[in-house]
Amino acid sequence: MNARTEHELLKSADMTTGHHLSNAHLDALEEETIFILREVAATFERPTLLFSGGKDSLVLLKCAEKAFGAGRIPYPLLMIDTGHNFPEVTDFRDFRAKELNAELIVRSVEDSMARGTVRLAHPGESRNVHQSVTLLEAIEEFRFDALIGGARRDEEKARAKERIFSHRDSFGQWQPKAQRPELWTLFNTRLAPGEHFRVFPISNWTELDVWQYIEREAIALPSIYYTHKREVVDRRGLLVPVTELTPPQSDETVQVRDVRFRTVGDITCTCPVESLAATAGDIVIETLAADVSERGATRMDDKTSDASMEKRKKDGYF
Repeated sequence: MNARTEHELLKSADMTTGHHLSNAHLDALEEETIFILREVAATFERPTLLFSGGKDSLVLLKCAEKAFGAGRIPYPLLMIDTGHNFPEVTDFRDFRAKELNAELIVRSVEDSMARGTVRLAHPGESRNVHQSVTLLEAIEEFRFDALIGGARRDEEKARAKERIFSHRDSFGQWQPKAQRPELWTLFNTRLAPGEHFRVFPISNWTELDVWQYIEREAIALPSIYYTHKREVVDRRGLLVPVTELTPPQSDETVQVRDVRFRTVGDITCTCPVESLAATAGDIVIETLAADVSERGATRMDDKTSDASMEKRKKDGYF
């Protein structure tokens, strides 16, 4: 069965049952996410919600809006900015935070560089891996005891090992063997001084779930998530966007392609995919046919062992 046929069947089933099948699935995920968001607010003294302006964090923010109401989200939003983010995304981040009257805290890798806590090996080095330092500095500055993130288990194999309430030690490090069981949705939130939790309320969502929810809830996204024309070069199987930070190499041919971003991050390591999908519904169809994970298809930084997600998590990142 091809992806379009499967999608037609799903649509047919939804029409027959008044969208009961898909809504029941999404309702269950939404209910779990709202429960976790409220659990964090009730349990921790100084939580924060990590908010990049990307699709997963926008879904998480939509659930927080449903959990508490616009203007009533009980924790600030936190963004760790490399200084190399797509302007469409950071502009939308600011717009959405203002729309919800939510407190937005932005801490920059460039500030860590100025303090000398981050030192690049060379000026062209990606700053993405250095976000861990800035994140840990923000945790210390604001004494956050829980950080809510939009990571999902289907994104990457290291994230598949993560608990929903992921314990971090006093150095901000993830210790896989120290993770606690979460039987019957009972979360262990005990902390020693200096420790904190990373909490992932949409752990059980998939990329397809996210796009179906975006379609159902009519969630607005940065424009680069949908098809647009962009200059790119084909580099080792990835479409690298041509920018000042990612110029073409001497032997590469610049092409203009119809592309969209499946995930967004630092410009120096995030690539689009070829696509004509102009709506969330179009992307649902494409996602049904995808045989490569979004990070596998779009992230250059996951291709090297030095910047692998496993290592970054142990160093204090997501």
